[in-house]
Amino acid sequence: MHLAKKLAATALIFAALLLLTACPSQTTISKINADPARYRGKEVAIVGTVRDSYGALGQGAYELDDGTGRLWVVTRRGVPSRGARVGVKGHVYTGFNFGGRNYGTVLEESDRRVKDR
Repeated sequence: MHLAKKLAATALIFAALLLLTACPSQTTISKINADPARYRGKEVAIVGTVRDSYGALGQGAYELDDGTGRLWVVTRRGVPSRGARVGVKGHVYTGFNFGGRNYGTVLEESDRRVKDR
């Protein structure tokens, strides 16, 4: 019985570690903009309000403001509307060109959650 408890505890700790390492770290836009090289190619999560958005044919870009700064997010699915509160995760890239425009530092979206108003 004692061995079963140890195995269960070990399995629980191992599962928790796997879940925690799979989650991207949430950061602020000001930290990304201050040192984009630190975040380049890494998966991060940010939360903010959509200030501007452009989309066509299921692709687009939207500008996210978290109160510390603004960052363009590019997406391969539809863009959220202006004023929407969004949590997004993705990879940071610099010198990103999309639709003939240079966006500097951007977040390429891999997942998004929109908060209901």
